[in-house]
Amino acid sequence: MSLGPGWTGYQWFLALMMLVTGSINTLTTKFADLQEAPGKPGTPVHDFDHPFLQASGMFIGEFSCLVVFKIWVLYHRCAKKSVDVGNQKFNPLVFLAPALCDMTGTSLMYIGLTLTYASSFQMLRGAVIIFTGLLSVAFLGRKLDWHHWCGIFFVLIGLILVGVSDFIFKTPETGVSTNGVITGDLLILMAQVIAAIQMVVEEKFVSGQNIPPMQGVGWEGFFGFTVLTTLLFPFYFIKVGPPFGANPRGVFEDALDGLWQISNNRNIALGVFGTIISIAFFNFAGLSVTKEMSATTRMVLDSVRTLVIWVFSLAVGWEDFQYLQAIGFVILLSGTAVYNDMLFVPLLRRFGILGPAHQVSLDEKRPLIQDNDVEPNYP
Repeated sequence: MSLGPGWTGYQWFLALMMLVTGSINTLTTKFADLQEAPGKPGTPVHDFDHPFLQASGMFIGEFSCLVVFKIWVLYHRCAKKSVDVGNQKFNPLVFLAPALCDMTGTSLMYIGLTLTYASSFQMLRGAVIIFTGLLSVAFLGRKLDWHHWCGIFFVLIGLILVGVSDFIFKTPETGVSTNGVITGDLLILMAQVIAAIQMVVEEKFVSGQNIPPMQGVGWEGFFGFTVLTTLLFPFYFIKVGPPFGANPRGVFEDALDGLWQISNNRNIALGVFGTIISIAFFNFAGLSVTKEMSATTRMVLDSVRTLVIWVFSLAVGWEDFQYLQAIGFVILLSGTAVYNDMLFVPLLRRFGILGPAHQVSLDEKRPLIQDNDVEPNYP
């Protein structure tokens, strides 16, 4: 179903939940990054810079989806109600590789978010279309139609404009250098490569097994949390210095310092717990929107989420308005629409500009990044 007034009340509720919780997820993470507090006893007040600890919190939110799924199944069984639980004979280890991709990509994203703007963080995520399209051709043998290539081209132009806006025109936030912003943007783009790999892996090994989406997300959260929290121990001793170790000890991640800061500053605690809770509800809402309406609707709502984050960042003074970024965002959004065969191409067909010879089958034009039930759950 496309966007329109024909939605039921429940569908409007799901759409609003996805929009609100998705926006809150990025904003609360950035809000925590902008706070400062003393850490372990004896350390001075310093910025909250703990991307790996925050990523661990995000995986707790994902894992909660598995807990909710199990409770839901148990409730129906106790009530002796029939319920479709899908395939329960799969090996949970099929989610290990996607979880490792999710863990790596999310960690890079959170490091990037500490260095750049919340709006740029969200807009640059659109690069996943480029990398997913190219990898799907290389490893899945998928044939991209002309509108896919046009969409990729527009997305690339939009990304360049957003990046140029960050580098030349924007005034960096307090404590963040221009070089830091560019480093953050590049890390976010690297994370999109990882996200594309995750989607291809899921398409290859997970898709078609009829695994309930909430259960799949939960298993990815379990493996992601288990592996990342284990890595926090060696990260505690690896010295790297700023900007990747901007904590008092200059290590890759000082989780103990982060926990002390959370306990010493209620704003940091609010941001961290807001991220955990919002990612859980965002996953539920996003998967429900895909099921109740369409994956295209989910993509549109995700684009609106970017706009909400941008407007909020401008309103609270986290960044200054720059017209080049606005142009880049419009081109980026247009490219996403063209890639997913939305708006422009259907209009051309409707008015006869494109004949039947230009149309492709549903299977050929199926956009990989929209049809997977289990997909990267980045903030």
